[in-house]
Amino acid sequence: MRNEIKIFLTALMFYTRIPVGRIEGWSEKMLNKSTRYFPVIGWIVGGVGAVVYFAIGAVLPVTLAVALSMVATILLTGAFHEDGFADFCDGFGGGYTPERILEIMKDSRIGTYGTVGLLSVLAIKFLALSHVDAIRIPFILIAGHALSRVFPVLLIYSSVYARLDASSKTKPVGKADSLFSLLFALVTGGFSLLFLAWQETVLVVAVLLIVTFFFRNYITRKLDGYTGDVLGALQQLCEVFFYLCILAYQNMG
Repeated sequence: MRNEIKIFLTALMFYTRIPVGRIEGWSEKMLNKSTRYFPVIGWIVGGVGAVVYFAIGAVLPVTLAVALSMVATILLTGAFHEDGFADFCDGFGGGYTPERILEIMKDSRIGTYGTVGLLSVLAIKFLALSHVDAIRIPFILIAGHALSRVFPVLLIYSSVYARLDASSKTKPVGKADSLFSLLFALVTGGFSLLFLAWQETVLVVAVLLIVTFFFRNYITRKLDGYTGDVLGALQQLCEVFFYLCILAYQNMG
């Protein structure tokens, strides 16, 4: 149990700005195992967003409550996934070889592709959430953050770490661990579907699987594997498509 707590704290340390102190006996193996808690981190992040939405929505308009809930989730994660998405846009938008893509993604500066991509994804999230039934927004925030983090885990287990990135001095990236870790992530992320109607569940799961399938094919063709920025980009894409699916189903009802 003590070791499992350390693995969970490792997930908190790498995927949020929540202080956890020094983890005794930390190793890269713990980081790999911590991928099982990726959807749990989504529950925490989405839960914070939901609380902020409830609090702000009681005194301010829905649009401001949505905007500030998004700000809260970004602050909680240190824009971890948004940064990965921006780097992904810059790298894959401006690079024509695997070496050049990785070089651009490792640059701390944000370029035109990253700026446009990040602004677009944030705008779409805001507009989609603002049009969801107000009473459902907190639950959709939780489900969106939790479920969208399942698919990067699926990518980790269905792809390989990019060889070129693995041979360079980059920040640690979680890799495939065990079947238990994969199943744990699937179950903990899948519980968020209880917030949805069964028709929404079918639509969301189908769309996100399709998005992940084409995304995996694209990054494999261009980079022969995933990197940390690629995982962050997939999380952002899945979160956006999740909100769009919820809104589409609502408008069809």
